[in-house]
Amino acid sequence: MKSRFLLFILPVLLLLTFWLWPRQEKISYNRQIRPIINNKCISCHGGVKQSGGFSLLFEEEAKMDTESGKPAIIPGDAEASEMVTRLTHHDPELRMPLGKDPLSNEEINLIKEWINQGANWEKHWAYIPPAKDIEVPTVDMEIPAQNEIDHFIFRQLAKMELSPNEEAPKELLLRRLTLDITGLPPDIQAYDDFIADTSPNAYENKVDQLLASPHFGEKWAAFWMDLARYSDSKGYEKDLHREIWKYRDWLIEAFNQDMPFDQFTIAQLAGDLLPDPTESDLLATAFHRNTMANDEGGTNDEEFRVAAVMERVGTTFEVWQGITMACVQCHSHPYDPIRHEEFYKSQAFFNNTQDKDLYNEQPKVFTYEKEDEQKVKELLSWVNENLRPSEKLPKITDRFLHKQKQELLYSLGFRKVEAEEFQDKSRFIELVAHDQESIWQVQDSSWIMFENVDLTDISAISLGYASLYGAKVEIRLDSVLGEKIGEGTFRITDKNFPGNRPTDWETLKVSIKPVSGTRDIFYYFKKDQTFAQDLIRVDWVFYHEKAPLKDKYPPSLQAKLEELSNTKAIETPILKDLPKSRSRKTHVFERGDWRSKGEEVRANTPEIMGTINKDNPTRLDFAKWLVNGENSLTSRVIVNRIWEQIFGFGIVESMEDFGSQGIPASHPELLDWLAVNFQDDMNWSMKKLIKKIVMSQSYRQNSATDEHKIKKDPYNKFLSRGSRTRLPAETIRDQALAISGLLNEKQLGPSVMPYQPENIISFGGKFWFPSEGDEKYRRAVYTYWKRTHPYPSFVTFDSPSREVCTSRRIRTNTPLQSLVLLNDPVYIEAADAWAKRILKESGNNIKNGIEKNLRLVTAKVPEPEKVEVLHQLYLESLSYYQKEGKELDKNAELAAMRMVSNAMLNLDEFVTRR
Repeated sequence: MKSRFLLFILPVLLLLTFWLWPRQEKISYNRQIRPIINNKCISCHGGVKQSGGFSLLFEEEAKMDTESGKPAIIPGDAEASEMVTRLTHHDPELRMPLGKDPLSNEEINLIKEWINQGANWEKHWAYIPPAKDIEVPTVDMEIPAQNEIDHFIFRQLAKMELSPNEEAPKELLLRRLTLDITGLPPDIQAYDDFIADTSPNAYENKVDQLLASPHFGEKWAAFWMDLARYSDSKGYEKDLHREIWKYRDWLIEAFNQDMPFDQFTIAQLAGDLLPDPTESDLLATAFHRNTMANDEGGTNDEEFRVAAVMERVGTTFEVWQGITMACVQCHSHPYDPIRHEEFYKSQAFFNNTQDKDLYNEQPKVFTYEKEDEQKVKELLSWVNENLRPSEKLPKITDRFLHKQKQELLYSLGFRKVEAEEFQDKSRFIELVAHDQESIWQVQDSSWIMFENVDLTDISAISLGYASLYGAKVEIRLDSVLGEKIGEGTFRITDKNFPGNRPTDWETLKVSIKPVSGTRDIFYYFKKDQTFAQDLIRVDWVFYHEKAPLKDKYPPSLQAKLEELSNTKAIETPILKDLPKSRSRKTHVFERGDWRSKGEEVRANTPEIMGTINKDNPTRLDFAKWLVNGENSLTSRVIVNRIWEQIFGFGIVESMEDFGSQGIPASHPELLDWLAVNFQDDMNWSMKKLIKKIVMSQSYRQNSATDEHKIKKDPYNKFLSRGSRTRLPAETIRDQALAISGLLNEKQLGPSVMPYQPENIISFGGKFWFPSEGDEKYRRAVYTYWKRTHPYPSFVTFDSPSREVCTSRRIRTNTPLQSLVLLNDPVYIEAADAWAKRILKESGNNIKNGIEKNLRLVTAKVPEPEKVEVLHQLYLESLSYYQKEGKELDKNAELAAMRMVSNAMLNLDEFVTRR
């Protein structure tokens, strides 16, 4: 009986012992092991170096035999694993990490236990698609949540024993909201109306109104232009002008129209490959024509074509995937499991575009400014209606007007070639900027060459030129030493070119011998006896037919043709693929050197991110893969970027690096919930996402703080209070112009050049011609962006040069910023205009005028103490200018008030978004 009892009770006791025995916690590779490996091991055993034939970057390699013949990691057996042996070795020559401090006992024990548990490898979180069924947490707070965002934020605050702030005062909230959505400040009427509106939907109505503002696109295009490395110049040593502002127009309109982000993506990366692409689709591809181009003489075009293509790969992955892919062009990624050859598989998507670092930047799309577009259409329609039936175009449409125009003009004998279309095989010539157009600067004893010109029925050729010295031109066939078919002499047109710009243009018409068929033409320029570096400027070439059809029509029609011909198109560089018969092969470059070609590879994406299941995928397939809803990063990355634009920092602070070395997300579940919601429920609508964020209570919080919050959340990464950040350079400038009344709200169009000191541009074309009238007061997004010489006040407030993609601007605070606000001409002019308005509004009560206008900066009714300080500044300045400052300014009242308005532009409230 006793033995039976023991037989019964023994298994029960053993089972209870097993249940109650303390179990070893499961070790997390991502959370506990990867940080050790990345910080202590990966520099010698990663993507760059594989010492001992051993890499910890890829699971299969980590568990293979090393050069010693022993596997580094044997799952389940730490003691037999060579990695553990080396980590604990007593001989410093054999102990790892070699030549560095040993791992701590705690770190070694973690690695041992992880191996004994099976050495379970985990993907980094960013490469795992977000879950579709994330549950929104429920949190009780004294301040109620407004939407799902608050539940995630408040839960984290509760864990930290923090609580959110109350809602900010209405006037501060309006200023914050208006600056965040439109980049412009509210005016006094907007403050009064919003405060007076006590309806339940007042706040939401204001959000909707601001999202519908045409200024929305201007504000949000600016942040994307940093990513697109938008610039009006080409970069490198020459840094010549590039006509690409039509891409900026496309961008502003895309944001204003709330183009879904998936379409926004596909258009920019592969708009040219869409079925029946429109001009807008082609303009969008200028995103990747913002790469730098080297126009310096003697450079290898193929080298810089390849450099541009490689840069496109790095930029694409940084912008849409938040991955530092540029690290992989020389070796495998140092920290993330992306192999060296996978960079070049990705490069294959971009390696077959037609552009090849040429002066003329072909291929291009030809469009018109808004006012010219209607003019060209009307002229085309009128001319076409008055042509003989056999000479008419079938139909005039709104699409590709320039192509229709050229077809019509060519058929009637108008054969004009603009400087931008001159070909790259020209020698010792340079494309230079001229009033934001381009002309050719030709050296002595050099030539311009045109391929495959139909010379049948051509009797003469004209050139539009300007010259300081006079010169001769010889027109030859097929080579610079080929048959001479004509020659002519240029006369001197100018003594100098003020600002490097010819003012007087002449036309030289050269009769040529009869030539039949299509030939190459060389225009050989020379000057007898003396050499001239800048011999001649050439703007266009015109081919005269013997009996052009246009001559058979009345003068009225010929005048319309002339007007049509003289309406210049805007020539924007775009992406366009080579025909399949001329497609390039893509090779791995050993150590990233374009001259050291390794194995050939075919287009595909890095395996860790998922592959495109299609034979020979195209750039369009790649663009669609980025936004197919299964990509683990695209929606996370763009949500994070928009979050950063609103709060001043991302949920993942390292905007450019979602990889294993990036800064961990402050609210990972919120990021994933927003990413899924953005693509599934919002249908990739950026305006809906912005509205969701600004409608949250977390956004509406007051920015006031206390010691407890500063201690627990010093940088406000967990949003224990409203975010408080310095405004970006563009918004600071726009705000000054708006408050002063100088802002020119004209939208779209060519870049403008506000005043900057003379001779500040010492090289790169010396191209800066200050805009006249109120053009110089347009919004900052339209300011001409020269890479070697960015607009100085923008740089002072941390804007980039845009030579490469910039994911985030690192904010600095320096005394130079105050000096800019005090002395930069645009802020002086803004202060002057504002002072005039304050005096006009003040009448006999200067103090009231100051108080009213100070509200434009502080949002709320200003404290009497601040008003009094500014009033005293006015009185003291007035006394100075009346007694001693007459030589400086005869209008003492205006000079004194200018001191006040300038001081207000330097207040913390002016440069800070609270």
